[in-house]
Amino acid sequence: MSFEEYAALARQLSAQHRAGEQHAAAESVRRRDLHAAVDYLQQRLTAQGQRLDQLGRAIGVEQPPTAPASAPAAAPAASAGPSAGQGTGTPGETAAWPAPPSGAGSPSAAAWPAPASGAGSPSAAAAPGTGDGEPAGAAGAPGRAGVGAYPQLPAGEARLALPTAVSPAGGGVPAQRAAAADPATELELARRMADEADRHGQQAELLAQRPALLPTWSPLARAVAVYAGCGAAAGVLVLMLVLASGVGLVDGFTLGAWICAGLPAVAFFGGYLVLGRWGRPAMVAGTPPRYLPLGFLICFLVVPMAYCAYLLMVRGLR
Repeated sequence: MSFEEYAALARQLSAQHRAGEQHAAAESVRRRDLHAAVDYLQQRLTAQGQRLDQLGRAIGVEQPPTAPASAPAAAPAASAGPSAGQGTGTPGETAAWPAPPSGAGSPSAAAWPAPASGAGSPSAAAAPGTGDGEPAGAAGAPGRAGVGAYPQLPAGEARLALPTAVSPAGGGVPAQRAAAADPATELELARRMADEADRHGQQAELLAQRPALLPTWSPLARAVAVYAGCGAAAGVLVLMLVLASGVGLVDGFTLGAWICAGLPAVAFFGGYLVLGRWGRPAMVAGTPPRYLPLGFLICFLVVPMAYCAYLLMVRGLR
């Protein structure tokens, strides 16, 4: 080999070495970016979880208790081992398979060969086949007590039950597994889902900042409607008291006291409590205004006005 060939080979190896270093550096940068994206996404998910907990506490939903992690793992372990009441064989034997079904619709007894007495019996050397010139496998080995062959399925059902991919050689092999997902693609999908969760969380916060009573109304209009409604209800009670006074059940002093002070005060405090109970948003900073002077004025005007309207109506009918 000449010197020029050695030099060309050295240059090729140097180029390959530099390409490997560049690839390793690019892979390191990619991994570092992926780790940074994972940390950022973890912080976002943690903040979202805390915000959802706050929303749940605001609407009165408690977090469900988490199930213990050891309970699901104990179930497979308990079901994997044979029960104490199954079989009476030697320590090396497993639990016996269930007996073949009997009846008119079950296969004949010839399809379920009787178990042999030991592993060295002649039937162990010549295991029954499947009928196509192939051995029956572990299902046809009668070397264990109580172990019978598996029931054979028709060809169509077998193809439906065990899907396989046909290789070029003609033998059935299991289907190939799906390729591993790209971490960058999975992180992008997770980021989009986190953005969607943020959007729904903002909508939930906007809904939580609205009260249950007249949510689309302004606070002033809501307060006026509530105090006016309570005053109207008190006006109905005033009319009932007037009718009771006409038949002699209520005297004049009691009627005047309820009209001038009692029923207006009841209407005012009723509106105040309604605004505090149903007019308060689930999530709000501070106490929402209840407009006490406006409510006092409305309640102490509506009730006497209702009494005056009743008097005018009675006189007009006369």
